[in-house]
Amino acid sequence: MAEEFEVPSPHEHHLEHVTEHAHGSGDNFAGKIAVMTAIMATVGALFSYQAGSTESMAAMNKNNAAIKKTEAANQWNYYQAKSSRQNLAELAATIPGVDAAKYIAAAERYKTDKEDIRKKAEQLEKDSQQWDDLSEQNLHQHHRWAQAMTAIQIAISMAAITLLTRKEWLKRLSYTAGAVSIVLGSLAAMHI
Repeated sequence: MAEEFEVPSPHEHHLEHVTEHAHGSGDNFAGKIAVMTAIMATVGALFSYQAGSTESMAAMNKNNAAIKKTEAANQWNYYQAKSSRQNLAELAATIPGVDAAKYIAAAERYKTDKEDIRKKAEQLEKDSQQWDDLSEQNLHQHHRWAQAMTAIQIAISMAAITLLTRKEWLKRLSYTAGAVSIVLGSLAAMHI
């Protein structure tokens, strides 16, 4: 029967030593860092969710803009078809021996139809621009959430290094990165 041996790495040995020393002396440095890291991870999860949500909204709004743009293009094509029919009716009215009044009336009807189509196409283009603007706002907000997420990840990494090195300046640096993250998250929440 083979026996298994566990050989701890130097890193594991160091962590055990630090933990034993901290518990023996009543030092709660590691505990404070662990709690702060857990809080930062929770905040980071919330930031990550918000970043994903705003990115999805930006994509959906961009899609709505594209749909409206396509509808506008269809209306402009319809407008062009009415223009062609108007031109043909005007041309037909000049042919000798035809009922010119019939073609002049048709040309006027096409002209009136074109005006309604033009207004609808312009409104669709305006709607498309509004969806596009909303998408850009969502994308800007997404970038803020992503920046906040990046800062909190840096804070968590710095906290891990702080736990290993027990350097007070690294702890302050980690907390500062966490604070920057909160500021960026607040700016994202306020759409700034």
